[in-house]
Amino acid sequence: MSPEKAFTKEQKEAMVAAIQKAEKDTSGEIRVHIENRSKIEVLDRAADVFAELKMHKTALRNGVLIYVALLDHKLAILGDAGINSKVPAGFWDSIKTNMVEKFKQGAITEGICEAVITAGEQLKAYFPYQEDDVNELPDDISFSN
Repeated sequence: MSPEKAFTKEQKEAMVAAIQKAEKDTSGEIRVHIENRSKIEVLDRAADVFAELKMHKTALRNGVLIYVALLDHKLAILGDAGINSKVPAGFWDSIKTNMVEKFKQGAITEGICEAVITAGEQLKAYFPYQEDDVNELPDDISFSN
């Protein structure tokens, strides 16, 4: 089954709504990418996806990728240089830990949504919304097989 079919229309809408809510008060950008398997080490695959989605092209280098390999039970969170230079050490690990707990309960959508909102709070703290901000990256979820 394709990873996109693992989620209902409502679940996909909830994830997009979380992204839009998280980005509302920040110039930062959040993307969620879901696929079934990571054929290479999960952080390396997340870095590849980060590049494929052109997340390094944001003006302030403040993009955050939440990557999930469903069937491999793996995930990674990657922040670009701008946000990584601001958040405390281990910050992404704390979000990952919460996601893993939610995933173990079968609450994958909820885990992703909470991760998006938490990342958005950090982005807001360091990269608050400015009047001239534009949405630099799509808010939709990207999928690959």
